[in-house]
Amino acid sequence: MEMETKKRLLFALFTFLPFTLQAQIGQYRNEFGVGVNGGVTLSSIDFVPEVPQDLLLGKTFGLTMRYTVEKYFNSICAIVGEVNYAQMGWQERIWDQNDSPVINPDTEQPEEYLRRVNYIQVPLFARMGWGRERRGFQFFAQAGPQLGYYLNEEAEYNFDLDNPAWNQRVSHISGPDIVQDKKTYNFSNMYHKPIENKFDYGIAVGLGLEFSQPRIGHIMLEGRFYYGLGNVYGSSKRDYFAKSDYQTFYVKATYLFDIVKSKNDKIK
Repeated sequence: MEMETKKRLLFALFTFLPFTLQAQIGQYRNEFGVGVNGGVTLSSIDFVPEVPQDLLLGKTFGLTMRYTVEKYFNSICAIVGEVNYAQMGWQERIWDQNDSPVINPDTEQPEEYLRRVNYIQVPLFARMGWGRERRGFQFFAQAGPQLGYYLNEEAEYNFDLDNPAWNQRVSHISGPDIVQDKKTYNFSNMYHKPIENKFDYGIAVGLGLEFSQPRIGHIMLEGRFYYGLGNVYGSSKRDYFAKSDYQTFYVKATYLFDIVKSKNDKIK
């Protein structure tokens, strides 16, 4: 996706959200809830040239706010905002030409490398729900922009970063040939390179199920996907990576309690 296209898509999402707040042409709602959320992340980075990876498991938790504005036909319309701590990053898949883990001759253990990067993230969603609002179940979908700010990072590995088992590794850049020269495996330079772009941005979409009871509040389970539009490393002609953006899955649980509720006995 070209950078100009990414910027236009993100701009369109930011522009759409205020109109959702004003689009009260259905059954009026004025409900505001706050609560907490927590769950796990499964992340990778889309590198170009490719870096073979497995999904990296991390954690996320934070605060959630929801303002419900109307019910339009059968769709319950709301705006959802969060402020979260989230762990993202990547875990390199270090395999040989036989699709087996590379064994370091010094340690006699499979070589492993992962980078865990910590962020404060602020997603803002337009949310549509179908079902019960106060007693029972509701299915929902939500989508919107997400901003993130880098906090810190740490790497975990079990080999000498300057002397890995180069002769066993497969080059995923030029094909399934054994790498004989570390210069052909240039993306290993990232081992010593911290994240360069501290500001992250992209688009998040989620699907989930909510259970509500007046005495309990609202309990939600959600699966979410985040597609990063910004690169974590420089992407100019002088840089090695042309692309390095996040692709992350979230599995989250959220609990909300109502601060403001609409005075309407017909709401189920």
